[in-house]
Amino acid sequence: MKPLLCSALLLLTFSLSAQAPVPLAHGSVPGEPHHHLKIENEYVRAYYVEVPPHEDTLLHQHDNDYLFVTLGDTEVINAVLGKPEVKLALKDGEVRFTRGGFAHVARNLSDKPFRNVTIELLKPQGAPQNICAQVAPGAGQAPCGVLQTEKRNGMEYVPQFQTDATTVYLVQLAPDAEQTTITANPGTLFVLLSGTGIQTVVKGKPEETLAVGEVMWLLAGSNTRFSNPAHKSWSYLTLSFKGSEALHKH
Repeated sequence: MKPLLCSALLLLTFSLSAQAPVPLAHGSVPGEPHHHLKIENEYVRAYYVEVPPHEDTLLHQHDNDYLFVTLGDTEVINAVLGKPEVKLALKDGEVRFTRGGFAHVARNLSDKPFRNVTIELLKPQGAPQNICAQVAPGAGQAPCGVLQTEKRNGMEYVPQFQTDATTVYLVQLAPDAEQTTITANPGTLFVLLSGTGIQTVVKGKPEETLAVGEVMWLLAGSNTRFSNPAHKSWSYLTLSFKGSEALHKH
């Protein structure tokens, strides 16, 4: 019996060692060292992600639907556990939506860091719809035209994507747009995509200079002013979350 038991144990050990590695603990991206948590509330969890040239993330699990915004042109391999690897050529400022429920490794093929902002959507999203950008490949298409986009005071507002719970806008500003104010209604996530020396001007707080990839949560009903002292073109993304009016100022 002992030889049979030893053989069975050896076989079990070999079987376990031959299996693919399991996702990280916690069931989601917390714990993956390239993901740096910036904002978390009941609607969203936003990470700044940076993977050095020719390096990989650890295997990690995405339980929630999410958007990611690429910062800089790059090429990566998306290696989803149990599926063939896919090579992606991503452009600066490109936004993509992905359904959750998978584990993967992101492998940076570029000679530059792979940088993005990953935004986990913590509420059920329903059916995604592209508007003026192909954010969710294969999703439905809402109208994109003059009635959907808006230009005023050196600014252009272009709707990108929407679900039952979230709407995404790209805002592009001309060099002569020295200041702009965002009135958040409902609660809104702000992501700076491009620009030099962009500053926030919030009543009662010192001015803060933002870096590209910086994220801010703008409370429902709040007004946040941004200045552009460098007089160069800049752009940002907003994600508005239905029902987030409850996240009010204390």
